Amino acid sequence: MSDAPGGTDAADIADVSDSVADPIADAVRRVWGYDALRPLQLAAIEAGVGGRDALVVLPTGGGKSLCYQVPPLVTGKVTLVVSPLIALMRDQVRGLELNGYAAAALHSGVEHEEARAIRERLDAGELNLVLAAPERVLTGGFRAMLAQLADKGRLGNIAIDEAHCISQWGHDFRPEYRRLAELREVLPGVAMQAFTATATPRVRDDIAAQLGLVEYESHVGVFDRPNLTYRVSARTNAGDQAAAAIERMHAAGGGGAIVYCLSRKDTEENAAALRARNIDAKAYHAGLSDRERGRVETAFSNESLDVVCATVAFGMGIDRSNVRLVVHATMPKSIEAYQQETGRAGRDGEPAECLLLDSPADGARWERLIDRSDDAESGEAQRHLVREMRRFVSAMGCRHRMLSEHFGQAYTPPDGQTGCGACDVCLGETEAEPDALRVAQIIMSGVARCEQRYGAAHGGDALRGARSEKIARCGHDRLSVFGLLKDRRKAEIASYIEQLVAADALRRGEHSVLRFGPVGMDVMKGDHPVLLARPAGTAAASGGTRRRGGSVVDARPLDAAEQVLFERLRALRKRIADENGVPPYVVFNDATLRDMARRRPADGEAMLEVKGVGRKKLELFGETFLACLNGEGESNIAVV
Repeated sequence: MSDAPGGTDAADIADVSDSVADPIADAVRRVWGYDALRPLQLAAIEAGVGGRDALVVLPTGGGKSLCYQVPPLVTGKVTLVVSPLIALMRDQVRGLELNGYAAAALHSGVEHEEARAIRERLDAGELNLVLAAPERVLTGGFRAMLAQLADKGRLGNIAIDEAHCISQWGHDFRPEYRRLAELREVLPGVAMQAFTATATPRVRDDIAAQLGLVEYESHVGVFDRPNLTYRVSARTNAGDQAAAAIERMHAAGGGGAIVYCLSRKDTEENAAALRARNIDAKAYHAGLSDRERGRVETAFSNESLDVVCATVAFGMGIDRSNVRLVVHATMPKSIEAYQQETGRAGRDGEPAECLLLDSPADGARWERLIDRSDDAESGEAQRHLVREMRRFVSAMGCRHRMLSEHFGQAYTPPDGQTGCGACDVCLGETEAEPDALRVAQIIMSGVARCEQRYGAAHGGDALRGARSEKIARCGHDRLSVFGLLKDRRKAEIASYIEQLVAADALRRGEHSVLRFGPVGMDVMKGDHPVLLARPAGTAAASGGTRRRGGSVVDARPLDAAEQVLFERLRALRKRIADENGVPPYVVFNDATLRDMARRRPADGEAMLEVKGVGRKKLELFGETFLACLNGEGESNIAVV
């Protein structure tokens, strides 16, 4: 049986032949070459086929796009997909066209004549899917066109992609998404399905309310990504630490790496630092020209560039499956953002690493950026998200468990393990502070002696015994706690303060002044347990054992002969992709090539048994890949 789209566990697979109605099974096999679907994919597709409202949350790599691509093939009606990402629209359309699927996109990059031709194809019933940006969908002309399609019975569903953008409690709030509910007024009989990869229960409720979903189905996938290893390290030198992680990735077999940075300056500096270490890296940010950004996106997608230092927008429109490393050079602004950005690693189900480089100043830096916002209500929601992220970074607990529980799901460790076996804490890379209660009580006493009127930097200086002018002026060099932590580094004390904030022993007030939190007095009295982790460096980052997660097809490592064949197939794929002007994964992803190398199909029928080979791609590329598999040398490359 071929695998379902997206890396997954065997328990999450539903065999198409047993569980799916014939039209859906035929479409999935014929167009995408899959013999299986995840149960939630099946439920979401059936909602679309049945014209029912639905909220679908499938984590990154879970195959949510298939949920809105299949129904038009069954119903014969077009689906409108609202998406904010032009790059994603382009790649989706090109990938669907290679599968023999009729799709088009309407966005600012489409010329007038091309847009007119797309409208004519829509009117003639020649398209299954049309993608459009929210700004275009909300124009009067576009709404009138949709109303005409609905009147003719040709508009099946409206799919809202990246639906978390509609909620101020989401990590990427976009005001224009709030207006999408207006579509219900002009299209009252058309079902709407909302899709997102990251949404807490609170955000899910907000999405449904804002879109006016009626008697809707809710389908929420498993958020845990077992093939990802999460690590948090104290940031010392982001360029050097990212370079060390990339070098480990290369030693393990290579792949793509994304280094996420907070500012344009950070992207440039980190890319320069990596190039100084002989690592080919490019910066990506809004200050570059559209042309230059396009070059970087294309090079990364085409696998001619493996490392990008980017602001957070990068990657949302890129579906490269073999990203093996995601580095956050700065703490992300929310757990939702972290989940989505790390989710760009290991989409093929193979192991990947997610390294977060943290500094105590990162939370304050995010809050200063939020304070510049004009929307006070949204600003408070965003500050709440920053504080939740700070707790995740500072807490000394299993990171897979914390992520799952944040999204409202229980977490069960792999069989026979007490922890996840795939994070710095459970791998024993995080060192516990043996004298945690005493250190915590000294810090709490310092806050009390400073009358809860100063921030972390000032309090930390007093505890270290710093002889600064400000300490002397305030008389804090005469406090009983002065110098009690003189044997501790400044960064260490700052980290402990952040961990106490995360544990609700301390809170930050106006101007970041430290005050006692809900359990502060209990900590002072010794009545509340305290766990503190010493700030980790990078020495332990390559240690420990990792569990493998992911694919339900033959997951064993390739043997030596298969690995050689896999590399030949990759080289062939790259040439085909270059000739067709598409990213390599649009031809076949790495998981398909691995399955091909293991199976070594001898003919077309056997090739259809390979995960991800549908009839259209067999027609386009089958002969060429079969020749490569059979050692017949290079064959003609199909250009479509």
